[in-house]
Amino acid sequence: MTALEHPARDGTDGPSRRPARVPFPVVDEVSRHCVQEEEPETVHIEVHLPGRLDPGRLTTAFTEALHRHPRILMREAAGPWYRRRYEWELTPDPDLEVVSFPPPGPGALQHARTRALLTAPPLTAAPPIRLEVVDGAGPPVGSEATDAVGTAPRAVGTAPRTHTGPRPKGTVLFLTVNHTALDGPACLRVLATAAELYGGKDNSPTAPPVRPPEVQAKAVQVDTPSTWTPPARVAHGTPEPSPGNGLLVTELGVPHRPKGSPYTVNDQLMAATALMITHWNREHGARPRPLRITMPVDDRPRGTDMPIGNGTRLVEVPFSVEELDAGRMGELLRRTAERTRALKSLPRPQLGHGAALLTAPVVPVAWRAALTRGLRRAAGPWTSTTLLSNIGRIPYALDFGAEAGRAHAVWFSAPARTPRGLTVTTASTAGRLHVALRWSRTLLSHGDGAHLRDLFEHYLHATEEDRSR
Repeated sequence: MTALEHPARDGTDGPSRRPARVPFPVVDEVSRHCVQEEEPETVHIEVHLPGRLDPGRLTTAFTEALHRHPRILMREAAGPWYRRRYEWELTPDPDLEVVSFPPPGPGALQHARTRALLTAPPLTAAPPIRLEVVDGAGPPVGSEATDAVGTAPRAVGTAPRTHTGPRPKGTVLFLTVNHTALDGPACLRVLATAAELYGGKDNSPTAPPVRPPEVQAKAVQVDTPSTWTPPARVAHGTPEPSPGNGLLVTELGVPHRPKGSPYTVNDQLMAATALMITHWNREHGARPRPLRITMPVDDRPRGTDMPIGNGTRLVEVPFSVEELDAGRMGELLRRTAERTRALKSLPRPQLGHGAALLTAPVVPVAWRAALTRGLRRAAGPWTSTTLLSNIGRIPYALDFGAEAGRAHAVWFSAPARTPRGLTVTTASTAGRLHVALRWSRTLLSHGDGAHLRDLFEHYLHATEEDRSR
């Protein structure tokens, strides 16, 4: 731990000097320039436990976890308009009560989801996250998923899910993260530390899955569609009058992958997302266009030394119109695997070389903010079609001890502002796939979200049927 991460203290346990400051990294600055109150840049993490938690013990454990990862204890430092950088000010303790316990009752789960989408933790108070503990809110397995405003109806003609009966109601932890400061994997690392402190169980990360030799092989030059053509947009469904994001979560089986397949589950998720949007746009009369899907890549270690902040880099996976044919699924999966491997292997700044130039501190940050917002609007037509964030297998047990138990479901959702307007976030826990679809209400309604959910499920199942093998 460096002096930069851990400010010195005097004998009264207070800071003995001005708190250390850290300039905003490129990702944080670009996000800060583009903040909108109508659609806050929040990451929502939802952890379901079978049992109950003691409020006092959990608050103590989570507060101690923050101190064990001091880079999370930060707030935006004040400064004059002519300053050349935004800066994070590291603090020795939280500025406010981070853990809250809203009253249980009907609708408590939906209300917590709504707050996670509509209200971001402020950047001016440390830490820029909040944890809500909803008691007695565990949903039954196989029940209809709900979004932030109510029950999502199922589309006609789609296959029903397998219902495995209700689970006993337990506890749901809602972590709401201001994405300008932090990302989901970093905050999950902090929660894993809190679980270990609370329950006394080992929550060390498991080893990543071993990939087949052909998947581990060094990426070669692959044929990819041009990225100079503006990609398809998600066609408008039935927009809602209120701003903000809608959310739908569902639980599916992890898709089967034949032994020795050159593609991964992530490639199956990528293909299903591309085919879902292609089908949706065709139903809504949109002219066929190439797709580009943004994919976050996270190379950080998952141990207690994991860097806390926004640590993913973004790559874009392109698809031509001709490739998006569900009848040629095997070919689509293999092309997807080639491209994702090649993109992951290329060294690249988190947001590309242009963003690094845009955030160079040569003029006041307020001037750069105006320029960044203008360029974002101008680049809207070239923004990728959607974002697929596959967290993968949750590496921590998230075991809170005998009474609360181990997490049996973990959902994440990423911001879904236009021009994308739709994001898909997936994670697997206890052998199940947890999918969150999040959308801008200026683009889609919760009924539209339910239909997209059913299309995603259909095409994900289709990736298991590689007829070309």
